[in-house]
Amino acid sequence: MPCMEMQDPANYCEFSENHQTQGNGEICSRREDVNIRGIVMSKKKRKFADDGWAVWIDGEDSSTIHINDWLNPKGKSYVDLAIHIRGIQQCKSLNVYVPFPVLSEEIEDVSLSFGNTKILQAIFSAACIVDYKKNPHTSEIAYNGKTIDIVHISTTNFLAKPLSNGTLICVDLQALQPYLANDEAYFIWRMPHKSLDAIFKPYVNVGNALERLRDLITTPVVSEKYGYSIRINESRLLPEEITRIGMFHRQKLNKAAITISVDENYELNDAGCYRIRRLEENLFRNYLPKDYQCEAVITYQWNQNRENNFQGQFNFYYSITRDSISKGSMLLYMILLLTIGVIGDAVSNMVQALFALFLH
Repeated sequence: MPCMEMQDPANYCEFSENHQTQGNGEICSRREDVNIRGIVMSKKKRKFADDGWAVWIDGEDSSTIHINDWLNPKGKSYVDLAIHIRGIQQCKSLNVYVPFPVLSEEIEDVSLSFGNTKILQAIFSAACIVDYKKNPHTSEIAYNGKTIDIVHISTTNFLAKPLSNGTLICVDLQALQPYLANDEAYFIWRMPHKSLDAIFKPYVNVGNALERLRDLITTPVVSEKYGYSIRINESRLLPEEITRIGMFHRQKLNKAAITISVDENYELNDAGCYRIRRLEENLFRNYLPKDYQCEAVITYQWNQNRENNFQGQFNFYYSITRDSISKGSMLLYMILLLTIGVIGDAVSNMVQALFALFLH
């Protein structure tokens, strides 16, 4: 996807509004458990998100999906999704299954910011020449010796409809043909990443008050651990309405690229990661999601291709961890210290008064 250094709806959506099945991407949370590390007890919070995405393009099977996650454990997380289609002039439709609910108005067309050459440099990691909004639906950029179309999805009659626990997004590519000047094109848009927001949601222990007090005293270190799985075109996680479609099985992706950006205070397992870098604040500042802090952000990048997976299915897994001191514990310690100090002063004054009484 660019952010990872990339390089009237038709009736092609075959699903009924009434289809409701058991869904994918189920979010599982586990109870906190207490672990002893030396003499310091650590309270662990473990949660897991299992996202099952699907992409198929009617008429083409050498495309690439780019998923760029803007992780924000203390706020709202977002995901930029980009589809690089080769041979788009022979394609009929683009279909994307998102593993969580998303409304049409929540889909942000970030390609509309590509008139800014700094943003283009950040996204494509190259100096780009842009013919911005050359027609009602596309812009054209030139970089690395080639030209490609950028389709502004917000100008199309794309369809976003509920399906199982997620959302199916469909774009009629045939209607775009008169506006396409090149045989390669990018679609890129941003959505709130609701499955990640769910696992990052703060957990409050509403159990016995004495147990809560005990936890605050004995477990000052909070160890957060989150699991995040991205599975693309893997049938196990997809609704039956999709797995029954022949086109889904015939039109396979050629490559999947994943980028995750997160505050440096969080640690990410970087096994298989081909690039780790600090986010370039001066380039990305005007491109970031709302309220996303770009200071001290580390970006990790992975990719897989069909050379090693002939089925065109891709699977990525990440663990995200952070150790911190509980603010509740620190507040309690301060209150205890103040209380002990006040009681100590009172006892000292009583003892001095008793000594004075006996001495007289």
